[in-house]
Amino acid sequence: MTSIEKKYNELKDKINYYASKYYNDDEPEISDFEYDMLMVELRNIEKEHPELIAKDSPTQVIVATGKVNEKFSEVTHEVPLQSLQDVFNLEDVNDFLNRVEKEVENPTYCVETKIDGLSVSLEYVDGVLVRGSTRGNGLVGEDVTENLKAIKTIPSKLTEKVTITVRGEVYLPREELDRINEEREALGEKIFANCRNAAAGSLRQLDSQVTASRNLSVFIFNMQSIVASTSSRHEITSHYDSIQYMKELGMNVIPYSKKCKTIDEIYAAIKEIGDLRPTLPFDIDGAVIKVDDLKQRDELGTTVKVPKWAVAYKYPPEKKETKVLDIVIQVGRTGALTPVAILDPVPVAGSIISKTTLHNEDFINEKDIKIGDTVYIQKAGDVIPEVVEVLKNKRTGKEKSFKMPTMCPVCGAPTERVEGEAVVRCTGIECPAQLFRSLVHFASRDAMDIEGLGPAVIEQLLDAKLISNVADIYSLKKEDIMALERMGDKSADNLINAINKSKTNSLDKLLNSFGIRHVGGKSAKIIAQSFEDLDAISNASVEELASIHEVGQIMAESICEFFKNPQTKDLIKKLKSAGLNMKGLQKEIVDNRFEGMTFVLTGTLPTLGRKEASDIIEKYGGKVSGSVSKKTNYVLAGEEAGSKLTKAQELGITIISEDDFNKMIK
Repeated sequence: MTSIEKKYNELKDKINYYASKYYNDDEPEISDFEYDMLMVELRNIEKEHPELIAKDSPTQVIVATGKVNEKFSEVTHEVPLQSLQDVFNLEDVNDFLNRVEKEVENPTYCVETKIDGLSVSLEYVDGVLVRGSTRGNGLVGEDVTENLKAIKTIPSKLTEKVTITVRGEVYLPREELDRINEEREALGEKIFANCRNAAAGSLRQLDSQVTASRNLSVFIFNMQSIVASTSSRHEITSHYDSIQYMKELGMNVIPYSKKCKTIDEIYAAIKEIGDLRPTLPFDIDGAVIKVDDLKQRDELGTTVKVPKWAVAYKYPPEKKETKVLDIVIQVGRTGALTPVAILDPVPVAGSIISKTTLHNEDFINEKDIKIGDTVYIQKAGDVIPEVVEVLKNKRTGKEKSFKMPTMCPVCGAPTERVEGEAVVRCTGIECPAQLFRSLVHFASRDAMDIEGLGPAVIEQLLDAKLISNVADIYSLKKEDIMALERMGDKSADNLINAINKSKTNSLDKLLNSFGIRHVGGKSAKIIAQSFEDLDAISNASVEELASIHEVGQIMAESICEFFKNPQTKDLIKKLKSAGLNMKGLQKEIVDNRFEGMTFVLTGTLPTLGRKEASDIIEKYGGKVSGSVSKKTNYVLAGEEAGSKLTKAQELGITIISEDDFNKMIK
């Protein structure tokens, strides 16, 4: 393999990976600009070496840009929802115009804002919204009708009884992104990287109430198809007229659409949109130049991936120079220590930036960022400001290196960085900085299951200074709770009863509620079944813990470190005084017919839930594993079984259905 072939394959695989993270997982790992530049590099290689073009190249395959989530029903688009060819300079725009003018006579164009959101199709029959779907891979999308109906700017009925399919972009206003990210950060959840990321995550929810709470909006930008006999209009012949017509039907159409004839008019429109960009309350990532006449569009046609009658001009990210005045530490709700650069305030993409996250210790070292450095910053995805370059030629010698603290700046507990991870964390369970998250997790359904003690109530209790650690929950009195907003006599009684009830929970619930890193509900149950009480667990060695089935070295070390911490010892002492159950969990064994056997569950079973099936196996003395190996005795497989089933077949493991399983336990 030549060096250019190797480079091409690495670049192709890298782009496909980043595309999957962006479109399928809604978790972008690089900025749009960085992704676009990788695509430019790939196209240049393919232009110079067409013999290298692979079938799975992201320039060739439409499915590289999204797949249908199995949670939703599939929708086949009658008219494909294609992506656009991106261009990055005015010379490329001119090349596009020249190509068009060689194919059709006297074309006119529309220049529009390119909204940065999630593309959707809306289908109306006789003026009534009957179905809405995501773009998916352009050919097949996801049916998200109920979620789209929850968006206020999507009309359920049009002003005319027309049968029409339109394409729009679901987006999230910037103010909403700030509000949602504040809430997610407070709960210890990962924040959305940008408005598009948040819009996609909000629309692809199984619960439409979650979608409704996010205050999404939509802009309609294309008429996909229309049944002429249902329209009161004469035949629509231009894109610009279709936009005006959809607006008359009651749709929230694209906010900027300008008809242009000459190249100078097109350049002026692109500049005008670029100047508007910082002032808009929503994100745009470019300007779209489209042929206006619909018949001329048909003449120009499309490729597999993109129409030949449109391109998207992408604006370069705005970079500004500023100075790192200091680097401070923020302790998050999960105990993560995040370094934050305090900057000399500078305007970037419509807002004044005075600080930015430096992510972690590795990021600082890779960029070689020092206190006092002059740096370039830009907004990643036009939302989150980020240091992109240190201007080392401007160093004076007075700059200071930064080191992550070995003690938590909030509570003084030791910090730790687990091997293989980039994050440094506070080890203190009573650290005020992570108290809210600890309390929410402690009271959650999978932990102590204290009904009525949700995030809103916990926040009120903290604000009223009625609790300052987990153990304080068990000191609450009825009158304390009644003093809270919207908490009457009955609500207070119910919460006190739920708190008292949680004292009798099994030990695995308590273990899980501690939020020990790497320990979840399943492993907590296994550990609770392996020791006499909590004291025995807290005094166990790494070797003792690691020898337990499905615990292992990393989890064992995490458990030992947790119980060594003085804050943990103090908390356990308080919980004992409050009367919580600390006794080990006895396995409920019906008989030992599955003793020594290991089962793996995969897919969806007809009647049994995964937890229910696991409990049955354990009652008969068996073990349930999360992965298939040569030691696996049976794989219990249901519908849509994935890689575990394939591996079991390769290893010759016995595969059973739910019917087979029921025969085994009768």
